[in-house]
Amino acid sequence: MMAPALPDPDTTRLDALEREALHRVLIARVEAAWRLCREVHPALPRPAVWLDLRGKSAGQAHFGRGGLRFNPVLFDENRRAFLVEVVPHEMAHWLVHHLEDGGRARPHGREWQTVMRSLFGLAPTTTHRFDTRRASPAPYRYRCACREHAFTARRHGLARRGSRYRCRHCAQTLVYCDRSAFEKSV
Repeated sequence: MMAPALPDPDTTRLDALEREALHRVLIARVEAAWRLCREVHPALPRPAVWLDLRGKSAGQAHFGRGGLRFNPVLFDENRRAFLVEVVPHEMAHWLVHHLEDGGRARPHGREWQTVMRSLFGLAPTTTHRFDTRRASPAPYRYRCACREHAFTARRHGLARRGSRYRCRHCAQTLVYCDRSAFEKSV
């Protein structure tokens, strides 16, 4: 595998940046990755960039919207790794999708892996290892016989519509604790 194609960001400088300046660095990194991709696919359209992704995903190539979405919380907490790993990962998806048969390629298939290795000089890893607790808060509390469980809004919605969840330890059905009951117990 070759050396990474994009320059290594200065961690000290990144750590000192405020939100707006940090967002400009992200956009510049996407631009640099896009220019690199255009060396092999000159007709590649420039992706729009949004910092509106929530939850556990760090990034997403969103073909319907015509660009790349990034998680601002995970970016703020993992600045260097985000620029080094996540931006090329999503730009590789963008490039593969726009190749002749890219619409049929598997998301992390051979074509994507080739772009990651050959163009970006990176190992083709499919998931990040970021701590997602702040990016994906789970504010809905459920209880069983042995502990308290935190549910995301999505899982809470499914439970409210009839899905049943059991504790993996005590096998008891989880029961929602409304805010008033939760606040009384704290």
